[in-house]
Amino acid sequence: MAAPRAAVELIADKRQGLRLPPEEIRQLVDGYLRDQVSEAQMAAWLMAVCWRGLSKPELQALTLSMAESGSRLQLSRLPGPTVDKHSTGGVGDKVSLVLVPLMAALGCYVPQLSGRALGPTGGTLDKLESIPGVRCDLSSSEIVRVVREAGCVIAAASPELAPADRRLYALRDSTATVHSLPLIASSIVSKKVAEGVQCLLFDVKAGSGALMPDLHSARRLAATLTELASGFQIRSSAMVTAMDQPLGRAVGNALEVQEALDTLSGSGPHDLRELVLAEARELLRLCGQSADPSAALDGGAARERFAAMVRAQGGDPELPLPLGVRLATLKAPRTGFLARLDAGAIGLAAWRLGGGRRAPSDPVDPVAGIMCLSKEGEAVDRGEPLLELWGRPGQDPRSALLALQHAVGVEDSPPQPLPMVLQAPASA
Repeated sequence: MAAPRAAVELIADKRQGLRLPPEEIRQLVDGYLRDQVSEAQMAAWLMAVCWRGLSKPELQALTLSMAESGSRLQLSRLPGPTVDKHSTGGVGDKVSLVLVPLMAALGCYVPQLSGRALGPTGGTLDKLESIPGVRCDLSSSEIVRVVREAGCVIAAASPELAPADRRLYALRDSTATVHSLPLIASSIVSKKVAEGVQCLLFDVKAGSGALMPDLHSARRLAATLTELASGFQIRSSAMVTAMDQPLGRAVGNALEVQEALDTLSGSGPHDLRELVLAEARELLRLCGQSADPSAALDGGAARERFAAMVRAQGGDPELPLPLGVRLATLKAPRTGFLARLDAGAIGLAAWRLGGGRRAPSDPVDPVAGIMCLSKEGEAVDRGEPLLELWGRPGQDPRSALLALQHAVGVEDSPPQPLPMVLQAPASA
């Protein structure tokens, strides 16, 4: 049996575009976790992957190594299907806050592991933590307890789950290797394998406010994710959805929670509601069920599950959400139809108001955000407020307003409406 090769040899092979055997991928990840492979060496390998990519066996081996670097959630004894949804993130994307309790109301168990904001797209955990008392940093046993009690949980991946992913992501973030399709896919799927869910839906966003700026790259990621998940016997599918304008009308942590609560009460913005119902139907299909999700959404069952989840995570769903003040408004430059509402610019403005973070350790301000008073295609009058900027009393909004200089466009005729779902759900 040949002796294991040195890390520098594996880096050199990948730099040249050669394929590494699965056992050498595992050797590299294990050596990194044991500090036998240095930060510099792993960073060099990650950069080589950015340039050369990974073959399917390499990607499978990397994902398995990351998933097996820690423990797995013990969900096998739950009396119903276990499901989850992963979104690649977008401006105003509060779908999980509605979809997770909705699926629990439909008889599924949802152990959703979510992330925090880093940049302008927002983080589901930061949004949920706008509710007084809510804890999202839970141990694996606490995650399972909340799922058993409430039917669902929205939490951070505990330190025991896929610790290699947490360490590798921090290194990717500091070495400009985040935007690599195989590294994105392995990071996402490794945590889902550690969750142990049976059915999984990927929502891959495409547009100016998304990780994937164009439809082609979003489709490639969607196909990679479903193919990778299927290798771990997870029933999965992926849809590509639009993110050129914000989803819903609220952008910002507490503002988005309130919009999610409105939707859980049977109202809320049309685009958010329709996307939630489309994703619920697809998850039910993956589970082999055919219930009507709109009944659970409109009848209050989903809101009850949301309240139960909040209580199980230490929060009080009856307490008011934190509120800011309106700092400024952006008005329509002319009369016509709103033809552009740029999600990327609006996300940047909300981030500048304090709704996001520059570094992982930075706090976020739950009251910071932007309300979109009009959406694309709607008629507007000159001087009519289009966007409201929210924050703390006395806060200077000028840098946020600067980000919005070219965020809106008004034309004489309404734009051709684009569908919310750009690519229907597709399985591997």
